[in-house]
Amino acid sequence: MKFQIDSADSCTQARTGRIWTAHGVVPTPVFMPVGTGATVKAVHQKELEDDIDAPVILANTYHLYLRPGTGVLQEAGGIHRFMNWNRAILTDSGGYQVFSLAANRKLSAEGAWFSSHIDGSRHLFTPEKVVDIQRLIGSDLTMAFDECTPFPCEEKYALDSMELTHLWLERGIERFRQTGPLYGFDQYFLPIVQGSVYPDLRKRSAEFIARQEMPANAIGGLSVGEPEEVMYEMIRIVNGILPGDKPRYLMGVGTPANILQAISLGVDLFDCVIPTRNGRNGMLFTRQGIMNMKNEKWKSDFSPVDGEGTSVVDQAYSKAYLRHLVTTGERLGAQIASIHNLAFYLWLVREARRHIELGDFRDWKDRMIPNLTNRL
Repeated sequence: MKFQIDSADSCTQARTGRIWTAHGVVPTPVFMPVGTGATVKAVHQKELEDDIDAPVILANTYHLYLRPGTGVLQEAGGIHRFMNWNRAILTDSGGYQVFSLAANRKLSAEGAWFSSHIDGSRHLFTPEKVVDIQRLIGSDLTMAFDECTPFPCEEKYALDSMELTHLWLERGIERFRQTGPLYGFDQYFLPIVQGSVYPDLRKRSAEFIARQEMPANAIGGLSVGEPEEVMYEMIRIVNGILPGDKPRYLMGVGTPANILQAISLGVDLFDCVIPTRNGRNGMLFTRQGIMNMKNEKWKSDFSPVDGEGTSVVDQAYSKAYLRHLVTTGERLGAQIASIHNLAFYLWLVREARRHIELGDFRDWKDRMIPNLTNRL
């Protein structure tokens, strides 16, 4: 996988770059909208392309395996054809989803038995099977099967979990190298650093992952309840070890402020459900701060949603109209809010790239973060 660093900030670890995939070039840093089950909730593919301009989205192995099933995806010719999306796709391995089913799963060196959240049926995910499923799905970027530790957890639990993740990674890499893509284009396999919030474990895991010499690397197990400063310290430790000439993907993070701070620490790729999940609940992100559209204060405010023009809906709809849609449960409200939030996130990373290239990223970030966390 070709990754080219185009510019670097002199005051932080932030950098801009490009990742070449079979379905387009992905500029970094980048945010990936979450399309768990081959759809970004409440957002049409055309809107993702034309209005949000997302170069890459995320889908999920666990959910696609259960529904519609790998047979359907294979018959369709892979996920791109199935969902009519011609840009890049990354698939999360399903590890987080499996381990969130703590009461209904059994863990061993072999893999993880779990009960479907849909019908209770029993399934086994092994590192090899997760590779096979992602081959059948046909994503561009595929993830290793790992265990995401909860927070808090004891150091012994984090150690055992990390070692299991490393064991599974070795088996996953072997399976990936033994198999090939099914739909005529290259796929790439990403390992995941674990170790909870223990610096020594994070160092050991990052060193182990770096030795695998895979085309990109991911950082998992963060933003699960730990204090933000602890999260940033873990990122700082890990990125000091992971090779700088390969993309770094921070999984499941986070708020706009989190993203800017992580970019300053050298992270290149992000995903999170916050912009769409919060949007469906009436929360909007803007340059001035965070708006809860259910608040009475917006009832007769006929000004644009965000007068700065960071998304296509900014000038099209007023705050009063969007509040009306949200408070009455109209589906259009969820759609507008989701499009706006995703467009805002993609605008934010594009602006980050621009300021890294201009050489004033740190000053811009420090000015932006108080606004991004402000409650309007």
